[in-house]
Amino acid sequence: MAGIFTWTVTLLGAAIVFFFKNVKKGIMDALLGFSAGVMIAASFWSLLNPAIEMANNLKMVAWLVVFLGFFGGGLLLFLGDKGYSFFANKKNIAENKNKRVFMLIFSIVLHNIPEGLVIGFAFGAIAYNMTGATLISAITLALGIGLQNFPEGSAVSLPLRREGFSRWKAFFYGQLSGIVEPISAVLGAILVLKIQTLLPFMLSFAAGAMIYVVVEELIPESQANKKKDLMALFTLIGFSIMMILDVALG
Repeated sequence: MAGIFTWTVTLLGAAIVFFFKNVKKGIMDALLGFSAGVMIAASFWSLLNPAIEMANNLKMVAWLVVFLGFFGGGLLLFLGDKGYSFFANKKNIAENKNKRVFMLIFSIVLHNIPEGLVIGFAFGAIAYNMTGATLISAITLALGIGLQNFPEGSAVSLPLRREGFSRWKAFFYGQLSGIVEPISAVLGAILVLKIQTLLPFMLSFAAGAMIYVVVEELIPESQANKKKDLMALFTLIGFSIMMILDVALG
């Protein structure tokens, strides 16, 4: 139920594309910059920071686990980027648009899988009477992750709309990026005793993938606008909103 709640909020965030009609390129560039800011903030407060805390609690070498995960996530998308470019050139596919769409969706999905596992872990830990595991803390965690998923849903659907997708397709792929959360939440609850040692690496891995997409695709696209300084401001706004949600909701 908690996983379905977080996915529903992602769905609501993706639905923001229905409120825009005949949007000018400048506005879409601004929204692209906003999405970049959201993803940068989420990569730290939703992924890297919890990964460091978990690694420390599990008596791991935190900096090494986080580094390996973070760099691994970025490297995977780098290799995927090169592989897709090779395939596109061979098949004469319009590379840029399809590649951006794939990378964006893939990075958000990677981000949502460990978040779902964390939710499942929180509720599953109650069944095992693990230290600090309470129903209130698990519900609060699910609520926090759910509310931060609203801008994440828009971070997928808005750039897809920018790429020329119809509103319904942009919405569909936006909400689809969050459907992995209830699935991975069930998995996390089932494997609660085994999954906890993998979570720091998985969280960091997702963060690396997100940062790669932001630097490689989203920011360069938004900065192609003539008003670069204004686009940068929207990136700061997106970052600030996501930061406030993550910090305030823990």
